Amino acid sequence: MLSEENLSAPTAGPDLPALYALFPPGEAPPDYQLVAPDGVPEPYHSLLVHEHHMTVTVEQHHGDKVNVRVLATQRSGDFYARKILLALQKTGKVVQFGIVRINFAYCSPAVRAAIEAEDTPLGRILIEHNVLRRIEPTAFLRVIPQQALRGWFGLEEPLPTYGRLAYIYCDGMPAVELLEIVVPE
Repeated sequence: MLSEENLSAPTAGPDLPALYALFPPGEAPPDYQLVAPDGVPEPYHSLLVHEHHMTVTVEQHHGDKVNVRVLATQRSGDFYARKILLALQKTGKVVQFGIVRINFAYCSPAVRAAIEAEDTPLGRILIEHNVLRRIEPTAFLRVIPQQALRGWFGLEEPLPTYGRLAYIYCDGMPAVELLEIVVPE
């Protein structure tokens, strides 16, 4: 069970600069600071400090389903990475930026095909395919959006926001590394 105490302990996990480096020659990662779970203010705390899929969480928070917009992809052997935005279906407003790196060796052919179709958020795919999954947040971040993030989020100024790094274990295996940054509220 996820607890504030468990999340405050340093845990090895995905690395923000390494995830950004999957997409050369892309933009530099945003400035960020690590934050303890109890240091993440609302509404970001409710959006990020949990062991649930962000797809479901942002849909509940915004009262609308989200679509995925794939900005870039990278393939190397069994690994597939994508840089994405989640946008509300009704308005198209972007509510989350993310980078995911998936090890297809831990995914069924049907899950792999659904992911490679690039038209459904990852969380929804794993839920719809009944993949036994566990999400393990490894770090929480206070982020100052750089130019690209500001543009996607519709910001004129670099307003601080929050994000998380996590693993998704599929059928007990560490199948996904991810970075999720939510739009400033």
